[in-house]
Amino acid sequence: MLDVIGLTSAEEELYRCLLQLTTARIDELADQLRRPRAQVLEQVETLRAKGLVQPTDSDPDAPLRPTAPDVALGATLLRRQEDLEAARRRVTQLAEEYRSGLRRHHVDHLVEVISGTRVLRDRLRDLQNSARTEVLWFCRANPLAMAGPENVEEFDALARGVSYRAIYERDLLLEPGALADLAKGVAAGEQARVLDRLPVRLAIVDARTAICPLVPDRDGGEPSAAVIGRSQLLDALLALFESHWRVATPLRLDDPLGVTATDGRRADADGRHADSYQPDADEARLLSLFVAGVPDKSIASQLGVSRRTVQRRIADLMAAAGVDTRPGLAFQVARRGWL
Repeated sequence: MLDVIGLTSAEEELYRCLLQLTTARIDELADQLRRPRAQVLEQVETLRAKGLVQPTDSDPDAPLRPTAPDVALGATLLRRQEDLEAARRRVTQLAEEYRSGLRRHHVDHLVEVISGTRVLRDRLRDLQNSARTEVLWFCRANPLAMAGPENVEEFDALARGVSYRAIYERDLLLEPGALADLAKGVAAGEQARVLDRLPVRLAIVDARTAICPLVPDRDGGEPSAAVIGRSQLLDALLALFESHWRVATPLRLDDPLGVTATDGRRADADGRHADSYQPDADEARLLSLFVAGVPDKSIASQLGVSRRTVQRRIADLMAAAGVDTRPGLAFQVARRGWL
């Protein structure tokens, strides 16, 4: 089992024997293992070079004792894991280059059709693992292949410097635990915005590959999707994303909401100071959810406050904006650039 990190089965057996004896000389080990002394001596030297065995004192014939395996082999194991991860990324890159080559020479490979939830989920994961610059998402309610908490690849990609821009349908924010999950992504660096409705589900990686389901959600059955390479169709999907990104409402989920109102910064109810008013980080977070159409109850749950506190804060912001209706507040948020 330890061959993968350079320890043969014979060396492992010798090391286990030494663990049981605690300390032992070469002759004792040879007797226990019923091996020639020269063979045991050679294997001991190999184990010593790997840091698994050391003599009890400076005498060459002194008894041997084992060292902690996690200390001796931990670095080797970590390097092997890193090598395997690098190899996996390389295979993913080569697979994409293979598909790109096919697409360049064969028109029928510009669009690849894949079917099945597992196949779709695996392809989304592979694309994120190979991402170098940016991942774009249209996230509709009721995910087909991968729910938000399952997408651990996003956090790995963000950690290595890949940017994420995601647009969420408003109904998705109302699903249990959705806002908390979004907050984790935003805290890790994701840029999130909200629209009332999205036209399709969509993922685009590095402006080179897109995945888009082929059949409407209502048709049921196993999902199928088109994997689209560099082409005018991909250019159209990129333009579609950017057009929706420009009009979507930014989500601010990375700052905790203070429960105590900052009344000293509030404008008078008649709006006399509205022109100079700017919401703080807590208020911007609340406003992003409010403008996205999230109900007060869901906002309160996400922010960890009572529904009444949310309503009071919104009333304060209405006063700061110089309006007396919620639609008026939403209009002023957009007009004044508060988000």
